[in-house]
Amino acid sequence: MNFIQPVKVAVVGAGQVGASFAYALLLHGLATEIVLIDKDQARAEGEVMDLRFTVPYAHPTEVRAGTLRDTAGAAITVICAGLRQHSGQSEDELLRANSAVVKEVVPQVAEANPRGLILLVTQPVDVLTYGAWLLSGLSRRQVIGAGTLIDTARFRYLLARQLKVDAASVDAWILGGQGESAFPVWSSATMAGVPVTELCSRTELEQIFAETQSASRALVEYKGSSCFAIGAGLVRLVGSILRDERSIFSVSNVLEDEFGLSGVALSVPTIVGGGGADRVLKVALDDLEVAELLAAGRKTQAMIKDACFVVQGEQIGIGS
Repeated sequence: MNFIQPVKVAVVGAGQVGASFAYALLLHGLATEIVLIDKDQARAEGEVMDLRFTVPYAHPTEVRAGTLRDTAGAAITVICAGLRQHSGQSEDELLRANSAVVKEVVPQVAEANPRGLILLVTQPVDVLTYGAWLLSGLSRRQVIGAGTLIDTARFRYLLARQLKVDAASVDAWILGGQGESAFPVWSSATMAGVPVTELCSRTELEQIFAETQSASRALVEYKGSSCFAIGAGLVRLVGSILRDERSIFSVSNVLEDEFGLSGVALSVPTIVGGGGADRVLKVALDDLEVAELLAAGRKTQAMIKDACFVVQGEQIGIGS
């Protein structure tokens, strides 16, 4: 007889993104237990009730509301808590609000569950991924940020639409910092090994990247967030971890001299498996792409310094 290994996934933040992820996770049957945690207990209980009534159409799963103490024993804690960026809001405002959330949540999660993985979704994700790693005391393999996971998916979809092929047939990456610091890696973008620069005009490529960048702003304007795509992308990432698939994603990692960068977290191609962020792939970049990655690193380091992450009463600076 085969026995199913119990798998618990905790979700901190029951807003649009957290609830969409929990829903997608339930439909995929990757967890035997899902715990939703939110300061608004009524919101968490309402989402749990809705998800429980979804179970007959999905997979047998225990779904419940909890507190940060209930992250104990979770294979992965996905942190979606905090404000989502709204139209007209500055990066500084968002950073102040959401760094406070990470400073409150992450030490409690790490204390309750030092062997589990932490997946950061809260924005600005690169800064907060680095801060979460500092505050948690965990290895850098255990703390991953969603980074440009969705940007890369949008990019591949738009390229595939232009090329009139399935998105899975396109190999292309958005790397660097999430948001305005992200950049396309045209030098290695291919379809069946053929460079996309030979298949599309420069104008077409520039338009594709411009549409990739504007999609996030448009979704914030139209509906508040791209919660469905984020939920689906997170489930794909979590599935690679729980099944130890060792798939490659553009996720935010704490760097230790990869690409000549340290003291910062940025999105780079990463092998993700059962232990978390297993290995950063040092893909070849052209001179312009290297310059864009270094610029993203400098901007993110400045924001890390502004966030003033503190561990045991001492400020931890970048590069520590």
